[in-house]
Amino acid sequence: MTKKDIIHKIIANKNRPNLNFSLKHKTQKFTNNLFYTLFDAEACVASNIEQLEQDFKEIYKLACLLKDGSCETIWNSFLMKLPIILENLNLDAQELVNNDPASNTIEEVYLAYPGFYAIAIYRFSHELLQLNTPLIPRLMSEYAHSKTGTDIHPGATIGKSFFIDHATGTVIGETCIIKNHVKIYQGVTLGALQVSKEMKNIKRHPTVEDNVTIYANATILGGETIIGENSIIGGNVWITESVPKNSLVYHKPETKLKQNRTHEQQ
Repeated sequence: MTKKDIIHKIIANKNRPNLNFSLKHKTQKFTNNLFYTLFDAEACVASNIEQLEQDFKEIYKLACLLKDGSCETIWNSFLMKLPIILENLNLDAQELVNNDPASNTIEEVYLAYPGFYAIAIYRFSHELLQLNTPLIPRLMSEYAHSKTGTDIHPGATIGKSFFIDHATGTVIGETCIIKNHVKIYQGVTLGALQVSKEMKNIKRHPTVEDNVTIYANATILGGETIIGENSIIGGNVWITESVPKNSLVYHKPETKLKQNRTHEQQ
């Protein structure tokens, strides 16, 4: 097979003529600029908003194959939501300061906490998903995933004062509902009991009620599973059924001493 034949076969098998990877890279740039606009004290909000609008229109054009005129409406609606999103993110940051003894200032949270960055990008992408924005919310969430190790689907519903500490390995599914003042640690999975395409429009991820703490590497599965308010879920537990409010659920390890080896016979 000649080089020309190889090139021809590659071109022939590119069966996604509208797939443009510049959309991915431009969405990442838009996501970072959005974060800096809201939190960087040196950022000029007025000029940044103008640039963000231009960038959004560019990526929307790449993401939306049908020119239905919805771009302007979506951007204006999203822009109207930004002050509320910022208020909620400030509550998230304050929750981290209040509850993590390792945090010293709220500035440290904004600058150095991957969990906070993941929550911020979730709140941006969730709002855009609610506005029926094609593809862009998912690209934003996957960018945050690559940066932080935290996988939050933009379709999840998360309340106020949300806390993720350490962040790495945390997974929050599309139909998950998390209420207010919930704390989650690294490696927590809020997932589905089974994966089937027929379940696409069915709630398949758990509900976590107010004031729940979920410690590292806990796995909670199922759309009918509810973790009752004020509960504490210990590390490494596996839950597929609802937990009543005010519960303490923990894994009890079993320790056995190793048997002494018998002395070899002389």
